[in-house]
Amino acid sequence: MVRRTRAEMEETRVTLLSTARRVFSEHGYAATSMDDLTAQAGLTRGALYHHFGDKKGLLAAVVEQIDAETDTRLTAISDAAEDAWDGFRQRCVAYLDMALEPEIQRIVLRDARAVLGGASPDSQRHCVASMQHLIDSLIQRGLIAPVDAQALASLIYGSLAEAAFWIAEGDDASARLVQATAALELLLRGLKVD
Repeated sequence: MVRRTRAEMEETRVTLLSTARRVFSEHGYAATSMDDLTAQAGLTRGALYHHFGDKKGLLAAVVEQIDAETDTRLTAISDAAEDAWDGFRQRCVAYLDMALEPEIQRIVLRDARAVLGGASPDSQRHCVASMQHLIDSLIQRGLIAPVDAQALASLIYGSLAEAAFWIAEGDDASARLVQATAALELLLRGLKVD
């Protein structure tokens, strides 16, 4: 039996993730067989089992990777804004815009919800904590009336997540995005202190 180095093991893991991400995005989770996926990766089913347990575990890892990239993109939006309120608003709008991106729409908003039941509890906690941090900052600056920041973060995150699912599941996703963005703007205006 040949022992593989850590670097080789990591390379196998990365290959499986990138192949799965591409194939799930193009064909969807349900239409992707493990044999086709591993053949496209140039690997064996054993490699998939070793690194991810099964196809569902591989999907969870792909979703985790996309979630991390999404968080990085959203953080960059709010961090780059010159005005804290505008950065918060732009970040919320960008989250909804991402529901039209084919990879996010298919893998995160459709397949992950159907197969995994949605975002993992860790991912949800991270999103709420990130939102809470922004809200705390806006409260301290007097831009949002004093309120429990975690409660408000949970409400906003939940609203954004459900709106993104609603956008992704419709044949008229672009029209739904326009409607959801208008509703979001109304909701956010109600939070802001004049």
